[in-house]
Amino acid sequence: MPRVFLSFRKPDSRWMRDRVYRALSERLGAHEIFKSSQSIPPGADFAEILRRQATECELMCVLIGPGWTDARDEDGVRLLDRAHDWVRLEIATALRAGNRVVPVLLGDATMLPDASALPADIGELARLQFVRVPETHLPEALQHLGDAVTALLPDIATGPVAESGDRTAPAADPEPSMTMTAHVSGGGSAYQAARDQTIRPA
Repeated sequence: MPRVFLSFRKPDSRWMRDRVYRALSERLGAHEIFKSSQSIPPGADFAEILRRQATECELMCVLIGPGWTDARDEDGVRLLDRAHDWVRLEIATALRAGNRVVPVLLGDATMLPDASALPADIGELARLQFVRVPETHLPEALQHLGDAVTALLPDIATGPVAESGDRTAPAADPEPSMTMTAHVSGGGSAYQAARDQTIRPA
């Protein structure tokens, strides 16, 4: 069972989304990443699989690009406002299950939506600490994302993944290890750090 679920809206920042998927797959192994277009086999009941994976994943990364919040259908209805919108259903399912949900902002200017812009069943997303993956300095940003994800899954084996799926020992990292810190208010478990990522050398 993949431990990391990538939730995304298909028309939104596809090239950035694909880079995130490749980077996490190389870091953790593709078998640990659930991405619907890659992980659901032809002929499978995609609705049942999506619900099960969203319920059972340990970590959901919600990939949010500049068009995520206001994407609309052909009738002009905002997709997030539809009860059967799959992005909304995935996030709501993971939150109800008590799974960790991390907004991942794609691009330099994408903002975390306010709670007032979200349906009530996913309004909690607006209070969760995000990780930004800017287009500028993208390789470093993807490295930081991988560091953040592996920090949230501390027992996961990491390192270069061979084609067979076996892992080799990770290469020595000349840079100091990076950890994320965040201020938590009210004693809750949601991360919040001045609406931006805080990374501090260990």
